[in-house]
Amino acid sequence: MTSKFTTAVHILTCIDIFGEQMRVTSDFLSGSTGVNAVIIRNVLAQLRSAGIVTTRQGSGGAHLARPLNEITLYDVYKAVECIDDEGLFRFHENPNAKCPVGRNIHKVMDGRLSAIQTAKENELKSVTLAEIVADTKKIISEE
Repeated sequence: MTSKFTTAVHILTCIDIFGEQMRVTSDFLSGSTGVNAVIIRNVLAQLRSAGIVTTRQGSGGAHLARPLNEITLYDVYKAVECIDDEGLFRFHENPNAKCPVGRNIHKVMDGRLSAIQTAKENELKSVTLAEIVADTKKIISEE
């Protein structure tokens, strides 16, 4: 998993927390995340394509497209991570069939890797952005 996932969660949290008070722009988000504004705009475009945010060029800023309790970390993960049908793990393509390890490594690893992928996805599905924002607001209020 790349840092795009945590950057996206940071962006969405900022949109909710600051969106009532101000326009949440890519420049503002860049300042909060410490990530280049071009990357922020790319992440926002991915979140927009997934139906998680709406954006307007110029002075419009970014807004959540759905309620926080309807957005899971899995939704964010799928929006910004380049995961295809192969999942998280990619095997080297041509293990040597003449080698006893090469011809058997898929038999040993495939089921385990599939179980790890499923566990990760299920955990991400169990957490909503509403929980992340609520915890963030609580910590901010205790500062």
